[in-house]
Amino acid sequence: MLGTYFTVFDQGSNPKKNVPIEQQRRELAAIAYETNILGFKGPRRMTIIIPGMSSDHHRVEVRPNDNSESLIERWKHNDMSNLLELHNKSPIWNEETQSYVLNFHGRVTQASVKNFQVVHDNDQEYVCMQFGRVSDGKFY
Repeated sequence: MLGTYFTVFDQGSNPKKNVPIEQQRRELAAIAYETNILGFKGPRRMTIIIPGMSSDHHRVEVRPNDNSESLIERWKHNDMSNLLELHNKSPIWNEETQSYVLNFHGRVTQASVKNFQVVHDNDQEYVCMQFGRVSDGKFY
C-alpha cells in the first residue's frame, strides 16, 4: 500500500539508545494517509491507530523494540490485538458548491482541505474528534 505514515511518541528515549525499557518511548498513535486512486481529485483516506484500553481502564503500552512491533507495521499485517482503528469520515459531494463537504454543525466556518472528522467504523455518526478552519490561519 502506498501512502504517508506518521507516529506520535511520548517523551521517552529511542530504544536504539540501549536505555532500560521503562525509559523507552511509547507509541501513542500512528496515522496513515492512503494515496487516493483518483489522484488529487478527491479526498484522501486517513487511518488512525491508537493503543486500546486494558480491562482496568489503562492504555495498553506500545514500546516497540524494533520497527516490526510498531503500530504501523502491526496495522499493515492486520495484527490489531489491543489496538483501535479509526478513520476520517468520508465527505459527501455537494453539487451546489461543487466540493466535498462534512457537517460540522456550525463549529467550522470555512472550507479547507485540512478539515476532517474522525469516526469508528462501527458508528459513522459519532464523531470522536474533528479539526476545521474557523478563520484565516485558525483551526479548531
